[in-house]
Amino acid sequence: MRRALVLASLAGAIAAAGSSAPAQEAAKPAKAPAASKFLASGDLEPALILPPPPKDDDPAAVEGRAELHRIAAARTPERLAQAKQDDEIEDIRAIAAPLGPAFSLERYPATAKLFADLRNEDSVAAKQAKAYFKRERPFFFDKALDVCDDGHDKQNSYPSGHATMAWSASAVLADLMPGNAQVILAHTTDYVESRLVCGVHYRSDLEAGHVLATALVAKLMSKPQFQAEVAAARAELTAAHLAP
Repeated sequence: MRRALVLASLAGAIAAAGSSAPAQEAAKPAKAPAASKFLASGDLEPALILPPPPKDDDPAAVEGRAELHRIAAARTPERLAQAKQDDEIEDIRAIAAPLGPAFSLERYPATAKLFADLRNEDSVAAKQAKAYFKRERPFFFDKALDVCDDGHDKQNSYPSGHATMAWSASAVLADLMPGNAQVILAHTTDYVESRLVCGVHYRSDLEAGHVLATALVAKLMSKPQFQAEVAAARAELTAAHLAP
């Protein structure tokens, strides 16, 4: 019942759209192929799920850049350092950090496989959406923005890939470990906010990543092959007394 409530609460992000701890010592998931392992063509169409982002001169985009300036003016050196670390780590290690060393991909191969495959799925979905919308990064339009990393491609701001990964991983992890769901989701919110602290995304990019992640996980959870991987990870974590 608690797992259902966790997923239901995340699904509410679709209706609401438009409205960091150190990394663990764990093996980084292997680079996955740039194609979905579980979804067929047409199963997930970002263009049908996400609204188009505001244009650069729209009031919403102007306010979005103003927000980034306000965040940059208020950020502390410590929060900036955390944001830079979050910029570099874009996988389950970042999301599971609050769980501590007990949660280690090296110890749990079925869990590692699940999240490596999920990482591929969220990457494929986000890249498809980015290629469709081609939104320019805020710092290309506003050269005065102080950013963590200006090495990003110019037209790939929407949706945020980090946000898509984070909300996908946190949804599945919270489903596996409902007793830790509040901690996982709170940490995910902070991790995603780092994209604004770094000045590399508009808030609407983050919201779009949340919506896309929610739709992606809902679709994946309907696929027997993905369900089998979730079940294997759940059994593994239950045996280790990390999940109910």
